[in-house]
Amino acid sequence: MSIARHGSGAKAALGALASQVHPVFMLPPLAASWFGAILAGEFALVPGVFHAAAVFFGVYTAHVKDGYIDFYHRGEDDDHPMTRRGCYLGLGGATLGFVLSTAALVGLVDAGILFLTVPGWLLGYLHAPQLDTNPVTATVGYPLGIALSILGGYYVQTATLAAAPLAFAGVFLLVLSGVKIIDDATDYEFDRSIDKRTASVALGLDAAFRLAYALIGAGLFFVVAGSITGQFPPFAAVATVPFALVVLVARGATPKLATMLLVRGSYVFLAFLVVAVAFRPLASVPLPDIGILGPYTYLATEIFFGGVAALVLVRTGREAALRVVRTIAVVYPVAYVWDWYSLEVGIFAIQLRTGIDLLGIPLEEHLFMVVVPAFVLAVHETLSESDAETRR
Repeated sequence: MSIARHGSGAKAALGALASQVHPVFMLPPLAASWFGAILAGEFALVPGVFHAAAVFFGVYTAHVKDGYIDFYHRGEDDDHPMTRRGCYLGLGGATLGFVLSTAALVGLVDAGILFLTVPGWLLGYLHAPQLDTNPVTATVGYPLGIALSILGGYYVQTATLAAAPLAFAGVFLLVLSGVKIIDDATDYEFDRSIDKRTASVALGLDAAFRLAYALIGAGLFFVVAGSITGQFPPFAAVATVPFALVVLVARGATPKLATMLLVRGSYVFLAFLVVAVAFRPLASVPLPDIGILGPYTYLATEIFFGGVAALVLVRTGREAALRVVRTIAVVYPVAYVWDWYSLEVGIFAIQLRTGIDLLGIPLEEHLFMVVVPAFVLAVHETLSESDAETRR
């Protein structure tokens, strides 16, 4: 019995084996391995190559096993390029390659690398049919593999772990878990028919999408926060901008298109982070000081964010804008008294302001009590409108 279901001979067999190398899912773990090496700041080629090889064989194991289960057991796929025997040989060869690569790493580094490579292979081998039927393990399996690739790539260079690779691994675990939830939604109907409990099946599409974008948002927020606190290079915050724009576009797309956008957006995200870590642009560039506006500094920031809030409100329509105005009007008196008291007892002081007071508090504070809730409510109305369009 041959390896390939379609055709015979060496060329067909090699084609069937090569068919299980899916670049869209294979490249991120390999890139994550090299990203971990770049994070280390010390680069030894041989350990890096062996770790990338171990990652490759682990992911290849997952692809072969997943294809075998989906075609031969679940009937989820209409076709498969490999025979049963071919799948067994592919699994055996990938496992052997993983064992040899990992054994080489133990000799080159130490046995600690086993804790960062063996779980990755187990995630791949057990993905189907064990892990992909539970909403948690189906969601975090692949992202956890990426996180382990980052940590392993770092470890083989340094024989230790540090806060930076752990933080980056956590960011990708969050972001890619969100992407995985949306990806699983593309098979929502079929998964429900075979009781395959992905997050979309367990929570419903609307709740699953909200959770997905919350996870992605949390990951991007932690990158910005890490850049502010010094955990990440300053340029890492820039990496969130293009990905955030992709997320905004993806929110209105179908699950299939959203997955395509987010996967490719994550490539750009990783590429920017590589630039941030390897070259550290902006490291010596100070933050822009808008304090040069003097007494008009606070007022300028309120005009800027107030303008953004106004533009968002215009987009949401007249009814939404009226709801926002009504809410602000109700909240304003309470905010006014609270603000006056806080200033009166010295809880905080405002330095860069015009000095114009109105009803016992600075003019800027009156604007603040309008601008901030307007900004928050404008975002809320926009998200509500987006959710309503998704349900329709």
